Amino acid sequence: MPCGRKTRPQNENGGFFVVPLNSVNTNASALMALQALNAVNRELSVTYNRISTGKRVSSAKDDPATWAIAQYQRSQSRALDAVQASLQRGQSAVDVALSAGETISDLLNDMKETVLAASDSTITAEAKAALSDRYVALRRQIDNIANNAEFAGLNLIGGGTGAVKALANANGTDFIDVAHVDLSTGGAALTGIPADLTGAIGQVEIDAMSASIRAVNGGLAKLGSGANALDRHLTFVSKLQDTYDEGIGRLVDADMAKEAARFQALQVKQQLAIQALQIAVSAPSMLLQLFQRR
Repeated sequence: MPCGRKTRPQNENGGFFVVPLNSVNTNASALMALQALNAVNRELSVTYNRISTGKRVSSAKDDPATWAIAQYQRSQSRALDAVQASLQRGQSAVDVALSAGETISDLLNDMKETVLAASDSTITAEAKAALSDRYVALRRQIDNIANNAEFAGLNLIGGGTGAVKALANANGTDFIDVAHVDLSTGGAALTGIPADLTGAIGQVEIDAMSASIRAVNGGLAKLGSGANALDRHLTFVSKLQDTYDEGIGRLVDADMAKEAARFQALQVKQQLAIQALQIAVSAPSMLLQLFQRR
């Protein structure tokens, strides 16, 4: 082997090529040092990105499979925001209906008391007329309350047919239903009560009031069950969304302590690579000393 030369494998078949150690045309050491510096800089760029974003996988090119999985989980989590909003609207509508319905139940208790007082045959006509006026006013108040127990355009106890159909999952395939309960005087629950107390008042009217009170309370119980279903499902959806978010974090979030340690190590490697490149670049200039005259 000629002096001042070294051999390196050329290919897998065992061929060799010879690289001069002292060449001013090709500085192999500088090329190797530059490659090392570029590699360290690429690693530093990755670490910079992880530190600045807090994510190990911030784009599809970082880890295509993991990014795709995390992106789908993000879509599920975002969809659950709409589910929670739908459930909360349903909760509000039911709460308004329950509040109004409880007031109607109290009014019916007052109306039954008035009917019972009017059934007393010993009272005067003037007293009965006053009782009738009070009864009619209470009856009218029931309609005012029922028809105005509305939230976001939805009335569960008025004379219409509005009902809650809240989203239950991120795919829009399941729902939490709360049926409409008509508590107006024109609804099934109150059709039996008298319009006023001017006529004969007896056991039939008293029994009708009792039946209406039971029907209204039964309807409110159904609304209460619907409210509980909405509350429980909202709690579940909130926990499910937290689980999705935690899963996404485990997939894409960076270990900041690990990245900080890696960052420090790469900075040291970068400084060493720069010094090695400086040494390699200056090596050919040392050949000039061989041509200096003594």
